[in-house]
Amino acid sequence: MTDDDTAPIETPCVRTCRVDWESRLCVGCLRSMEEIGLWGSMSPSERRRIMAELPARRDRISPEAEAGLPRRKRG
Repeated sequence: MTDDDTAPIETPCVRTCRVDWESRLCVGCLRSMEEIGLWGSMSPSERRRIMAELPARRDRISPEAEAGLPRRKRG
């Protein structure tokens, strides 16, 4: 694949947009809030690099966030 500006933007988004506030990752796509915000301005090679890292992030998501449960209050 080439870094062609006319190609559609690759994305890991699965339309399950829910944030695990402890890890600051999206429960659906496993990207950070910063990565989601910058995604459209990243090069295709940078997006592919991040996408390759995503599976390893799954264990950083809290079980409550993955289940869609409300965040536990601290204190």
